[in-house]
Amino acid sequence: MLEIIIQFFADNLPMIIMLVLASFLGMEIIGKVPTVLHTPLMSGANAISGVVAIGAIILVRSASPDDYFSLGLGSVGIALAIINVAGGFAVTNRMLEMFKKKKDNKSS
Repeated sequence: MLEIIIQFFADNLPMIIMLVLASFLGMEIIGKVPTVLHTPLMSGANAISGVVAIGAIILVRSASPDDYFSLGLGSVGIALAIINVAGGFAVTNRMLEMFKKKKDNKSS
């Protein structure tokens, strides 16, 4: 079992390094953004998760039918990315509702 894990890390080392660097960069960027700008940044970042959904779809399509690990990982990726995109649009919609002018019922 340990040999399989070591072989997995050896085969995917560039992608693992890229994931760690992207996570570190994301944490640094989020840490430097003022609190007022968190909601617009978060809603935009969630909408960008469509890229993750497309990558997961490509992963599932390119996996062989007996590669259950890739199929499961791709399916989880698709589900989480779609949830993130839908959440991003919901947050954006809620944020935009705050800027709309409220109708005055007394004047009509």
